[in-house]
Amino acid sequence: MISIVCVYNNKEILDKFLLKSLKNQSVEFELILIDNTKTKFKSAAAALNKGGDKARGKYLMFVHQDIDLLSYEWLENCESILNSLKNFAIAGVAGRSMDVTETLTNISDGIPLKTAGTQIKIPTKVMTLDECLVVIPKQIFKKIKFDEEVCDNWHLYTVDYSLVAKTNGYDVYVIPLTLYHRSSGFSFSDEYYITLKKLLKKHRKFKVVITTMGDWFTFIPLNVQRKILKNYFKSLYKFSK
Repeated sequence: MISIVCVYNNKEILDKFLLKSLKNQSVEFELILIDNTKTKFKSAAAALNKGGDKARGKYLMFVHQDIDLLSYEWLENCESILNSLKNFAIAGVAGRSMDVTETLTNISDGIPLKTAGTQIKIPTKVMTLDECLVVIPKQIFKKIKFDEEVCDNWHLYTVDYSLVAKTNGYDVYVIPLTLYHRSSGFSFSDEYYITLKKLLKKHRKFKVVITTMGDWFTFIPLNVQRKILKNYFKSLYKFSK
């Protein structure tokens, strides 16, 4: 059985997307909703750890409120794929590998809807995963929790989890399932960079951290990398005018 853990701050979006798509699923599941409409939790890691500790399923699915699974068989198909994976600590629907420059995913996102990256046909090992939907075996979650100190806001918690998993000898997968994510998830806020700086320090054994939001080097100061990125976006803007 899959336990579904979702932290939400907008009941209307939750009802319209995730909850609507969970109706009439072909298999039983456990639903754990964490109400953060009054900002009780200051970080995703803290909220998801609380929900995960309550879960009883074999697999724990941590999912955003604005996800539409698009199929009544989604959970059944997901569980079947997960049962076929060996040595995995975390699997998701979007991630990055050193071997491919684009995000590996079968999902679509944004308004208007668009494909989110390079599609896959089989479960594929990656370095890190996007936060929109990930699944962790219960037995793994008992050993490895989301890092509430490094990821003390709403960014990069599954990137960190992926790297911790790999450091401990586990594999990280993107699975070939389709869904719709209302948000494109593309945001470089100040909080993102605060967490990123701590993450790069924690995982300095990796020379580069490949994420769906870009590639980050652990041996180059982050302020230098930010400057390069800023200049890159400026050049794109000038070119498009």
